[in-house]
Amino acid sequence: MGQKTVIILPTYNERENLPGIVADILQAVPDNAGIIVVDDNSPDGTGAVADGLARNNSRIHVLHRTRKAGLGRAYLAGFQEALKDPEAEYIFEMDADFSHQPKYIPDFLSRAHDADLVLGSRYIAGGGVENWSWWRHAISWFANWTIRKILGIRVSDLTGGYKCFRRRVLERLDLGTVQSNGYNFQIEVTYLARQAGFRIAEVPIIFIERRAGLSKFNASIILESFWQVLKLRFRKPSRTP
Repeated sequence: MGQKTVIILPTYNERENLPGIVADILQAVPDNAGIIVVDDNSPDGTGAVADGLARNNSRIHVLHRTRKAGLGRAYLAGFQEALKDPEAEYIFEMDADFSHQPKYIPDFLSRAHDADLVLGSRYIAGGGVENWSWWRHAISWFANWTIRKILGIRVSDLTGGYKCFRRRVLERLDLGTVQSNGYNFQIEVTYLARQAGFRIAEVPIIFIERRAGLSKFNASIILESFWQVLKLRFRKPSRTP
């Protein structure tokens, strides 16, 4: 079994950001690392941009999905593709809009030597957020506090989407039971990993609001998270290490 790093980038209308974020990732990762772009048939042509990048670099692979089916489904498809490579050991979730800075990837990899799942945290010493309004800060802080109380899990940033999984986590969890299909996917997968007994660690990151394009955050995300978290609270773990 190898020690390859794979970065999964889900995209929907990210043609302005994709070339730059891919270039920055390739500078930050080990030489044997790869990138999987999972595009949801973006109407702005992001898929074609991704194909062009892949033609020029064998380390980039593109998955085309026929429609926008949700962030969670995109990541699950990316996980399945990454696990086809027997050398893939460190598998990342990461946004394509520069809100997750590639410069932190070495910090994740260093921490992953003694953890199974490493989360990028905005809410531990050294972490933070740039370019958010006060109400967005308040909503995020309150959401994380509420989720921790409901689920009884000691993780500072449960709603973040910058993560590094050891291969064994994705192999042993029954990902087919994951029910969330939006941003609540992040909460559910972390909670399932904790239920299964995997070691979870956090590294500080500065989250920066997207450089280009429109934010996909809206009120429906908050509503989905609330009832999905309540459902999670009473679910039993399906598999253990």
